Amino acid sequence: MSSEHPGVLERPGRPPLAYRAVAGRLPWVVFCGGFTSTMDGTKATALEAHCRRRGTAYVRFDYAGHGASGGRFEDQTVGSWTRDALAVLDRVARGPVVLVGSSMGGWVASLVIRERPDRVRGLVTVAAAPDFTAELVEPHLDPDARERLRRAGRILVPNPYGPEPTVITRQLLDDGRARRVLDGPIPLDGPARLLHGLADDQVPWTLSVRLAEALATPDARVILVKGGDHRLSDPTGLGLLYRSVDEVWAGAGGS
Repeated sequence: MSSEHPGVLERPGRPPLAYRAVAGRLPWVVFCGGFTSTMDGTKATALEAHCRRRGTAYVRFDYAGHGASGGRFEDQTVGSWTRDALAVLDRVARGPVVLVGSSMGGWVASLVIRERPDRVRGLVTVAAAPDFTAELVEPHLDPDARERLRRAGRILVPNPYGPEPTVITRQLLDDGRARRVLDGPIPLDGPARLLHGLADDQVPWTLSVRLAEALATPDARVILVKGGDHRLSDPTGLGLLYRSVDEVWAGAGGS
């Protein structure tokens, strides 16, 4: 199994999923990306290289409507992206796993834990954005945007990372309200390390604190990075990510 040749998960009734996996020692490290991010992003690829050096099993993938996977972005929801992650767990990363969730991936990972509590042995998040549709998007919609959502079912919002705007749909917001996790409990027994930059201008660090409170595990630590931005993909941020994954992996039974 090699990341040099991406795999594709064909699924009846759902878009095909592209993934890249590397065999190694268990537990698997499974990277869940952020909203509009792809598996070829800096953190996903850098963490793969780190796991290769460590001999650890690793998989990264594109949600439906992202990157090399099929489907239209605006047809998807947090619930459908969670089902994508579950498909990767059930068909690729068989056995115990440590989830690594970046931004929205922290929300997806939390929902995966609820669905597969016996499989998930540890969690690492970077700038976690659980419940972001209800916490960060809806409160900032002006009356005009709300009316356009009601009439057309979609609006376009600025994308801080590119020239093309991002589509926000009514079904994304409706689905997000039904899948909130910050009220807990999230049935994780193993260790959790939640990294967040204090200079993050996209997602407030308080969401990582609230996520830690929602996790059932007593071994949950929030690590705040002075000057760190949302991505935490500079050498300092990546080094912290590697150390956190190694610590959680070892605490989750890796050897």
